[in-house]
Amino acid sequence: MAKLSEQEIAELMPAVPGWSVVVEAGIGRLQRTFTFGDFVEALAFTNRVGDLAEAADHHPRIVTEWGRVTLTWWSHDLGGMVTNDFEMAKRVDRL
Repeated sequence: MAKLSEQEIAELMPAVPGWSVVVEAGIGRLQRTFTFGDFVEALAFTNRVGDLAEAADHHPRIVTEWGRVTLTWWSHDLGGMVTNDFEMAKRVDRL
């Protein structure tokens, strides 16, 4: 799996509406915040994402707060985004 170029990222973004590219420490990452009615719903979603990530062996940063969950995907090893980040974002959107 290769790190995506900026052009490749721009071409893939329309397939993941609601997600955005954020840059942290000079590394592009795919991120989205989901909102829920309370902490219990947010935690249940977090657990479903965790199961999905574990099955795919591709793990996001997950921040769970009262009523919201922020997911951030990138390849730690390659220092940027890969196609699997976009595939995982699509899978999460189907949850």
